[in-house]
Amino acid sequence: MENINLIDTFSEFKELKNIDRATMVRVLEDSFRSVLVKIFGSDENFDVIVNIDKGDFEIWRNREVVPDGEVEDANTQISLSDARKIDEDYEVGEEVVDEVDFHKFGRRAILTLRQNLAGQIMELEKDHLYSKYTERIGDVVTGEVYQIWKREMLILDDEGNELILPRAEQIPGDFFRKGETVRAVVIRVEMRNNTPLIILSRTSPVFLERLFEFEVPEIYDGLLPLKKLCVHRVNVLK
Repeated sequence: MENINLIDTFSEFKELKNIDRATMVRVLEDSFRSVLVKIFGSDENFDVIVNIDKGDFEIWRNREVVPDGEVEDANTQISLSDARKIDEDYEVGEEVVDEVDFHKFGRRAILTLRQNLAGQIMELEKDHLYSKYTERIGDVVTGEVYQIWKREMLILDDEGNELILPRAEQIPGDFFRKGETVRAVVIRVEMRNNTPLIILSRTSPVFLERLFEFEVPEIYDGLLPLKKLCVHRVNVLK
């Protein structure tokens, strides 16, 4: 049976993907509980403890001791005889708390856990990206041209996130090659097929305004307001 190195794997993944510690612990716990529900039908009598620092986890099950022959739910109840195999002092009505060995659930349970974790992390990344760029609407960003199509260009930011610069939002005369650096302003963020789509522009008046702010400190400080900007056929530095 393969060992579970999920805590190490996903704690490292967390550092790369901007998921905070508390959120990662919650995702790990939720993923374990999802598997427990599939196996036992409920996770209510389980305690899941994730320790990122030690790189391990523990799963404990709570069951009530019932007389021999009266076990109706093996997940929440344990017979007196079986309880006394754990500790001979147990009596009917008491609670048995014993650790669950996740490895014994088999390869399918481990695969389910991995898939659940990957799915939740992907959703968190989408939420993070959407929030991040929604807050950056109106900001100038710099990225690298990764792919050029007829109607748009795919640009990667410094974290590898995908940004779209439509042909209609490019300045007449713009010509970029793959690998070149390009600056543009974030004009909107959409959700397409449950995936954030960050749209850039180099023709928006906001883009030229931001460039002026970079070059002229007085504009940025509000001492020299811009009344009207025209970006038609303006040669903007890439």
